Amino acid sequence: MSRTKVLLVGESWVSAATHYKGFDQFGSVTFHRGADPLVAALKDSPFELTYMPSHEAAEGFPFTLEGLGAYKAILLSDVGANTLLLPPSVWLHGKPTANRLKLIGEWTRAGGGLAMIGGYFSFQGIDGRARWRRTPVEDALPVTCLPYDDRLEIPEGFVPEIVDPAHPVVEGLGNDWPKLLGANEVVLRPAGAHVVARLPADQGGHPLLVTGTHGAGRTLVWTSDIGPHWLPDAFVQWPGYATLWRNTLAWLTEPAG
Repeated sequence: MSRTKVLLVGESWVSAATHYKGFDQFGSVTFHRGADPLVAALKDSPFELTYMPSHEAAEGFPFTLEGLGAYKAILLSDVGANTLLLPPSVWLHGKPTANRLKLIGEWTRAGGGLAMIGGYFSFQGIDGRARWRRTPVEDALPVTCLPYDDRLEIPEGFVPEIVDPAHPVVEGLGNDWPKLLGANEVVLRPAGAHVVARLPADQGGHPLLVTGTHGAGRTLVWTSDIGPHWLPDAFVQWPGYATLWRNTLAWLTEPAG
């Protein structure tokens, strides 16, 4: 039985540190994969996940509709628009190159399933640097981005409020979810946006899980994270974590009704 191919882009970073020990100092560089919990959750699932870390996406993300056509769903998570707008051909060599944000919009309109997952470089992101606002990708989503830093840091945690418990994405998960520690603030589109879950009223009632359509394609946003820090270990280890993401991909890869 063939598995449905999906592409996850982002969710990785490199950290450089300087260590001071009296007179002496040295540096270290470490690489981090934020999507490992999701990769594990989809093991032995109906979905064949290709995980493209952020540093690979600049050249590895497809430059044609045919290339995107290999996937039924694309998840953009914690990777800024510049990574796809400024491949080496443009940034280093000044050569005209396909605008991959436009290609994502066209691919979705033709029937692809597009999701954006929250993070410091999702939506508008930290200091507004993610830069997805006013792009063809934003046009395809059921929400719009704020023009500034949109992080909602909630260190005390919040329990999601399930608005539509009958929706297929949250089917079987009940209302007793573990706490989350943050999300990106977004604005619902006036038409076509369906709120499945949100932050509680005492935390602003902001959208957490929203579905929609773009042409023949389905679209979805989850404004919190895939893993720590906004998703604590308790959420990642919750049995509903795997169910949530499998349900998400199942819904996202169905034809828009």
